[in-house]
Amino acid sequence: MMARIAVLCLLSVMCTIYRATAFYLPGLAPVNYCKLGETSETCKSELKLYVNRLNSEKNVIPYEYHHYDFCPSDESQSPVENLGQVLFGERIRPSPYKLEFMKNVTCMVACKKTYRGGDKESERKLEFLKRGMWLNYQHHWIVDNMPITWCYQLEDERQYCSTGFPMGCFSREPRAQQDTCSINGQYNKPQTYYPFNHVDLTITYHSGAKEEWGSAFKENGGRIISGKVVPRSLKHSNGVNCDSKAALEIPHDPLAVDQDLVITYTYSVTFIENNTIKWSSRWDYILESMQHTNIQWFSILNSLIIILFLSGMVAMIMLRTLHKDIARYNQACFQIESGEDAQEEFGWKLVHGDVFRPARKGMLLSVLLGSGVQIFCMTLVTLAFACLGFLSPANRGALMTCAVVLYVCLGTTAGYVSARIYKSFGGEKWKSNVLLTSTLSPGIVFSLFFVMNLVFWANGSSAAVPFSTLIALLALWFGVSLPLTFIGAYFGFRKRPLEHPVRTNQIPRQIPEQSFYTQPIPGVIMGGVLPFGCIFIQLFFILNSLWSSQVYYMFGFLFLVFLILVITCSETTILLCYFHLCAEDYHWWWRSFLTSGFTAFYLLVYCIHFFMTKLDIEGATSTFLYFGYTCIMVYLFFVLTGSIGFFASFWFVRKIYSVVKVD
Repeated sequence: MMARIAVLCLLSVMCTIYRATAFYLPGLAPVNYCKLGETSETCKSELKLYVNRLNSEKNVIPYEYHHYDFCPSDESQSPVENLGQVLFGERIRPSPYKLEFMKNVTCMVACKKTYRGGDKESERKLEFLKRGMWLNYQHHWIVDNMPITWCYQLEDERQYCSTGFPMGCFSREPRAQQDTCSINGQYNKPQTYYPFNHVDLTITYHSGAKEEWGSAFKENGGRIISGKVVPRSLKHSNGVNCDSKAALEIPHDPLAVDQDLVITYTYSVTFIENNTIKWSSRWDYILESMQHTNIQWFSILNSLIIILFLSGMVAMIMLRTLHKDIARYNQACFQIESGEDAQEEFGWKLVHGDVFRPARKGMLLSVLLGSGVQIFCMTLVTLAFACLGFLSPANRGALMTCAVVLYVCLGTTAGYVSARIYKSFGGEKWKSNVLLTSTLSPGIVFSLFFVMNLVFWANGSSAAVPFSTLIALLALWFGVSLPLTFIGAYFGFRKRPLEHPVRTNQIPRQIPEQSFYTQPIPGVIMGGVLPFGCIFIQLFFILNSLWSSQVYYMFGFLFLVFLILVITCSETTILLCYFHLCAEDYHWWWRSFLTSGFTAFYLLVYCIHFFMTKLDIEGATSTFLYFGYTCIMVYLFFVLTGSIGFFASFWFVRKIYSVVKVD
């Protein structure tokens, strides 16, 4: 308990220092801009616009910007991507759009693309462009490390700001509600493609003050606080005319032989000064306007209160019942010592000679427990860093990078825990134990990831991890994680075996016939209901951010839900373990792991429900990729929750058998 309080105090102090000293993370410090001709070491005039991958809610496969036939750019100036960005498939490249701070631009031509009917290469590019509009692929642009947003009115008169905007739209018949063409209104010709070849960019900046900027102050300077875009489809006539009201239409049928189609990509830029919004609050309008951030606060609060109330009730029942049992058993022992007739033992004390009998398949159980502790520590530390702001959405890829690095470095913990548990079971194959601990769970995850990566490679997707990155992951696995696991296992096997409070009989006790509720399968099925009840609200937001390109930032709520999940898994598993021991069933090792681990089954069911009701994914390939990533998430969650339940029951069983007098 004191250790937990110390950790919480340390986190609070770090958070206070972080806020009080205005410390900026690497890559997140404000950048000062000034007009051309007034640049210095502290401010610059060039405003770089970057383009990211294009993705769609209808297709899981993302593509790089240059994969479509858009305007080319010099990709040699691309920023360096971290490990998390590469694994998430982010590909940030320089854009062909040139911006200068405080320099308004009207109808600037980026490039022209010509497609000729009968030319196979030209027709292939045009068809791929049409397919992107049909699947509603979205651009993701970045300026000053901020996503350029596309804001529009929803049906409930609420403004929604998306971090991506469509590359075009396809006018269907009949018209779908709230699709891209219906939002823009004028694109209503059936079975027609409308490429958004013109963008109106609005860059809002905060001019600041001398006392706020210090030596960086400039009369014609500022900091970027937002970038918004209005995409349009324009049919340029008589050269380039951005005032044209006619839309550029691409028919559904292929072009006739020798027929030319010219798409002119243009842009306009407008700078607006706004001193009411500070640079530190520039993300607020994105997070507040998103549909999934309009949280029902009272609903979440009610869920947390209900979960805490149920957990408290479980704890009270356990404490009161155990208190009576222990008092009765100790009284019986006192009667024996005083020569009085004692009542016959019953319930969980009867199995004291078998409760610590080594589990079947102890090797596999110890390996899973080692991996579970590794995942638990990784999750806890990652969420703590995220709550402190180190892994904010502005720091792209930092969350995944932190999780991978922590998982690799925590191999020592996995090896130590696995070795200690395996040695307590009387195991002697320590080499097999270490190898399985370091290869089983990472091997399952890497195998699934590699199979899906092959699918991305075959489709030319930006999500395909380069071969060099795969080699780097294997190097982290076999060069860092594996040796650390051996080191942890070395210290674990050097320790003496765990001493149990009671001796184990040589002959196993026969287990009486069990009722329906104390049988293994019903108990395991019931055990995952309550833990799942504390996560399904946050689970919706997490899945929405993963598959609908939403920004997830509620790490404080997520950290709280994670703690409640740990408490609920522990108390639910302890309660069911106590019932089984009272029914004289001493096979609790695997059952305690599976009871809380069965929460992962409900997670799988919810992911299937989310896929069928909330997503609009089309195609067998995208469906395969969705469920492939779901399998990875479900497996890791199974190992995590199963380990939480096991160690809670392990502590509980050792505790109750150490406080009673056993003959």
